[in-house]
Amino acid sequence: MSASTLPMSATGDGGIAASTVVHGLPLLPRNIVLAALHGYRATVSHIYGDVCKYYPSCSAYAVGAVQQHGAIKGAALTAARLARCHPWAQGGIDDVKPHAHFRHDLTPHGFVVPPRKD
Repeated sequence: MSASTLPMSATGDGGIAASTVVHGLPLLPRNIVLAALHGYRATVSHIYGDVCKYYPSCSAYAVGAVQQHGAIKGAALTAARLARCHPWAQGGIDDVKPHAHFRHDLTPHGFVVPPRKD
């Protein structure tokens, strides 16, 4: 998945080093869900085209929600967003509220990694 298919807020310049692999294990469920979302955005999302009434699109919202809040709460936020998306919805800008204490880095592909200790 190229970084150009994700919003700028959903990418970063982080990376994972061998010394931080163990610290990254708790982030594995979040990154598995992100991998599935990237697969959806690269395949199925292109078939539907730009039909979302909201910005960012529902799938981009899901990426941001999972990145910021984790797999479970991110899925709940995404489900609430999908419930708001119906033919009578006004639409508009609906960004994911950032997690108040987000302490991780993002890779150029949007995966979540432990912060660097530079």
